[in-house]
Amino acid sequence: MSAACARTLSKVGLFLMEAPAARRSGTVSYLLGNVGAHGSRRAYGTGGAEFRSKLFSSVRTGGGRVLGCAFLLGGGLGLYQTLKLSVQQQQHLAEEHRKVSGGGLNLTLYQYKTCPFCSKVRAFLDYHGLPYEIVEVNPVMRQEIKWSTYRKVPILMVDNELQLNDSSVIISSLKTFLISQKKSMADILPCYPEMKSKNERGKEVTEYNNKYWLMLSEAETAEIYPKKDTQKEEMKWRQWADDWLVHLISPNVYRTTGEALASFDYIVREGKFGTVEGFFAKYVGAAAMYVISKRLKNRHNLQDDVREDLYKAVNDWVAAIGRNRKFMGGDQPNLADLAVFGVLRVMEGLQAFDDMMDNTRVKYWYRRMERATLNHEGQSQSSSKH
Repeated sequence: MSAACARTLSKVGLFLMEAPAARRSGTVSYLLGNVGAHGSRRAYGTGGAEFRSKLFSSVRTGGGRVLGCAFLLGGGLGLYQTLKLSVQQQQHLAEEHRKVSGGGLNLTLYQYKTCPFCSKVRAFLDYHGLPYEIVEVNPVMRQEIKWSTYRKVPILMVDNELQLNDSSVIISSLKTFLISQKKSMADILPCYPEMKSKNERGKEVTEYNNKYWLMLSEAETAEIYPKKDTQKEEMKWRQWADDWLVHLISPNVYRTTGEALASFDYIVREGKFGTVEGFFAKYVGAAAMYVISKRLKNRHNLQDDVREDLYKAVNDWVAAIGRNRKFMGGDQPNLADLAVFGVLRVMEGLQAFDDMMDNTRVKYWYRRMERATLNHEGQSQSSSKH
């Protein structure tokens, strides 16, 4: 509407500049003098009638060109302000779209498809509808990540420049970016500094501080976590997924020689292996992982029947959600939901997954999570929020 008014003022100005004096006089009389015929003729100042008489006189003697310039100037300023406002609105809309769509970020995920940590990241990206490319890494040679000093997956590259390591850091930093109105990814990543340490076996490992925290303002935190203790609950179960649930996967999918062979058949089909490499991976890998799974069972103090530990863990998770919530996040999944779903999802198609679905109470929650990620339901939440 303001643009139309500005264009009208400019047209009137051109008309007054170009028209003969008599026509200018009539036009100005129409624009200014006829107000009194249909409404208030209040003069702002003194001598309203005298003022109009002098105005018309000036128009007749050539002052119309001055008035035309005034109209042109007013119209030009109006157009400038309108265009300025339009540009600002477009920039604002672009910024909102940037936040909703992943910020126009160019995301590349280096992964093993059957890795539970990689599956966690994919669950997050899919749920929020963030477009990304996948580079499947050969787990033997790992040529695809030879450029990186960090030799694990997942690795997420942002705009081919910024490297994010560790699944929980990737998820926390991206979630912070989607929520925060002011922070860029380059601003956020230093909030999760690397920390070198040695594990219980004396091996040097890389850990990341704050990896379950979102780096938000108090107002943003209150908006995302309106109920008391929901943030602590989310962080607790995200860490539980990393520290406990993940370690139940290998002992269960490699529980017997038959299950180990079936698991490696799936890994070879879904992974990036050559023909010969795939053959050896399937049979030698299955035998090796069957042995390793027994060591993992002892290391993590699992029961002789590791299925019982899996069933208990999954039922503990469902009990924590409770009967009155669809997800731990309430009506929508939170980061704990996405983490647990991502970990469990890697067993799909295997005997361990079928047994879990048949012998626990996780089925309905799992199917809801499946729909939420497939339908990118987190994208619509972000759109409505902004």
